[in-house]
Amino acid sequence: MRRLALILILLWFGGCSSKKEPMKVYTLNAPTVLKSSGSKFKQKTIKVTYPRSLKEKISPKMRYSYSSAEEGVYQNSQWSNNIGKLLEGTFIQALDESKLFKAVLPYSSTAEEDYRLESSIFAFSHQVRGEQSHALVSIQVSLINTDTGKLVKTKRFSYKVATGTTDAKGYAEAANEAVDRLTKDMLRWL
Repeated sequence: MRRLALILILLWFGGCSSKKEPMKVYTLNAPTVLKSSGSKFKQKTIKVTYPRSLKEKISPKMRYSYSSAEEGVYQNSQWSNNIGKLLEGTFIQALDESKLFKAVLPYSSTAEEDYRLESSIFAFSHQVRGEQSHALVSIQVSLINTDTGKLVKTKRFSYKVATGTTDAKGYAEAANEAVDRLTKDMLRWL
């Protein structure tokens, strides 16, 4: 009986003394974009597909690496949704605000579209190498004509943005800057 009481007391003290850091949640902010004054797509519709990842599973986990052979995820920080959903939402919002197209639709829409925007994620992570720390964002975007099924054009956008700090917060801020630049560059490219 004494052993059981001692075990319970130790477990209670152990549970009280461990302080778990609360989860910090970050998101991508859609950039403010200018409306297009004239576009050859003005009377066309576009559907934005869910991005594909070529390297790792798309998830809300925030990835970091200290070498080319070592990778991990932050334990107490994550994205507000999986990164594919955040990118899809960012692209839809920016395209809609730009007025390049008559309508911008999510891929889940049952409406028919004139064009489809597909994207592949090559890199979306925090890279720390000694004193240097960067957000790496590399995404290939392809515009497809859905009437012909042919590729209209494709381009890979890659950014390496220095972080203010070497933690998840610094990474999130730099990743937002990279996505802001990528989105604006993509709109100009379209």
